[in-house]
Order: sequence, then C-alpha cells, then structure tokens
Amino acid sequence: MAVKIRLKRMGKKKRPFYRIVVSDSRSPRDGKFIEKIGHYNPITDPREVVINEERAIYWLTRGAIPTDTVKSLFKEKGINIRFDLMRKGKSEKEIIEELRKYEVLMLEKRKKQEVLRLSKMKEKEKKVEESVKQEKKDTEGGTEE
Repeated sequence: MAVKIRLKRMGKKKRPFYRIVVSDSRSPRDGKFIEKIGHYNPITDPREVVINEERAIYWLTRGAIPTDTVKSLFKEKGINIRFDLMRKGKSEKEIIEELRKYEVLMLEKRKKQEVLRLSKMKEKEKKVEESVKQEKKDTEGGTEE
C-alpha cells in the first residue's frame, strides 16, 4: 500500500482550511484517510501550521511520501531536518543542537520577510496618498472655471 502525507481540503468556498492527513495514495483527496497529523490555515496572517511531529516522523520512517506542499510545511517546522538527522544516526543531543541553529536561521528569515512586507505596505500607502492628492488637485482645478 502506497501511503502519502497530504492535505485534505476543508472549510467553505473561498475560505480553505486543510487537514494534514496520512492516506492511501489511491483514495480521493478529500476521502478516507488513515490518520490526521495536523492542520494548516493559509487564510490567517501569519499562516497557522500545527503538526504532530512525533506522528509525522513515525509515518516518514514507515515510508510515507509527503506531497510537495506538505514537504514545504515540514521544512518550515523543521521536521525534515529532524528526520534526516535521525536517519543519519545522530544522537538526540546533536539533533537538538542542529534544530536550534535551524530555528535561528528561520527567525532571521522571518524578520527579513516582515521588513519586506512592511516596506511594501508603506509604498502602497504612499501611492494611495499621492493618488488622493492628485484627485483633490484635479477636482479643485475643475471648480475654478
């Protein structure tokens, strides 16, 4: 039986919410699954990702194949790194040390993303202010005639 770790779509129209499930690859996307190991909400800001790491690693060791999206979520949470280090035979102490380094890198990355997001918001606000000023000039200029 080919087992996959994938997303099961929930929620309503235009408001997706996903469960991270372990299922047989032959079952439909939103159909029968073996186990729910987490959930993912892309609508919230920042996106909400909750994964039971212990169960995810259990299924990865059993040969479950994550889809591309789930793989990126695992990478974000550090599950892939933990699994790779376990496969290489590293001790728990070494794994924890590597995960700390990874968390520091991820924090730096999030800070950079936040700075970019804030700068883009400021640019949008400036454009809106300029367009409002331009509209006021246009309307004032038209009433003088």
